[in-house]
Amino acid sequence: MSDLLPFLPWHHDIAQAWLGRRDRFAHAWLIHGLAGIGKRQFALAAAASLLCEAPRQGLACMQCAACLWLSSGSHPDLRRIRPDAVAAEEGAAAGEQETEESKKAPSRDIRVEQLRALGNWFNTATHRGGWRVAVVYPARAMNVITANALLKVLEEPPEHTVFLLVADAPDLLLPTLVSRCRRLPLPVPDARQSRAWLESEGIADPDQWLAAAGGAPLLARRLAQSGAGPCPEWLASFIAGLADGPGRDIGALADELEKIAPEVWIDALQRMFIDLSLASAGSPVRYFPALARHTQRVAARASAIRLSETGKWLAQQRAVAHHPLSAKLFTHSTLQRSALACLPTG
Repeated sequence: MSDLLPFLPWHHDIAQAWLGRRDRFAHAWLIHGLAGIGKRQFALAAAASLLCEAPRQGLACMQCAACLWLSSGSHPDLRRIRPDAVAAEEGAAAGEQETEESKKAPSRDIRVEQLRALGNWFNTATHRGGWRVAVVYPARAMNVITANALLKVLEEPPEHTVFLLVADAPDLLLPTLVSRCRRLPLPVPDARQSRAWLESEGIADPDQWLAAAGGAPLLARRLAQSGAGPCPEWLASFIAGLADGPGRDIGALADELEKIAPEVWIDALQRMFIDLSLASAGSPVRYFPALARHTQRVAARASAIRLSETGKWLAQQRAVAHHPLSAKLFTHSTLQRSALACLPTG
């Protein structure tokens, strides 16, 4: 698996300005922003640029010995710290996951053992006398024990080592860990750049997919390639039912959603609640313009506070979606609370 990735078009200028200050470069960075804008690729491209032996305007040359090692996935001064499940999704070599735990079920957590295993790496000289880079993603996959283990490392950072942490929401991370990092916020890309990139990726009607993804181009591409429409049929049925009557039968919908990965349907539900909150405030909807008529009708009758609180609650549910004691109960209770939040007040 190649570790040599370029910066996405909308990150090029940001990367050049950031990497141009290497003489004052911090030992730990928290790269954060909206999901689906390419933060992971930014971090890996940054790692390649830091390890490159002949950078051009601060960015990886793609041709030197270090870049060739990165291209083959074998650079000794780069480590990806990620859950086993993420490594499997990215197509990592099977040998990376050969532990008893991962044979049973790939973990979706960054395990403390993964950090402890880096001890020898930290204590040896870098291969070519340059940087050593550890990319940690997604940072929210660290539990308190793992986050504290990383915190101890950052309190006395190894020489010539840079940590790049990637997160959607820094406020969900251990505050003391965040305080040890310099922040690099990545903005939502310009719509023109996103549209051009999606067209180059062969995505038809990019504007509707960008709307469904809230302006995040990588998420828009993933949605377009999923085989479904920009607005899931189950979601359209759910909000239409709430707008026109008592709503769709929760039990039947829960059965339907059990066939879909939990983070996928929770993401869609959370985006719908953002639209509901926007409509409640009299603003245009962002994610599902095709459902605007139903969204506005529900928002006009429901409590704005309850809609906002439920949207925040769904974000918390997203973080534990892979660890429910009962998948069926988790799905049913999430839908039920969402439906109750949409009921008319008074």
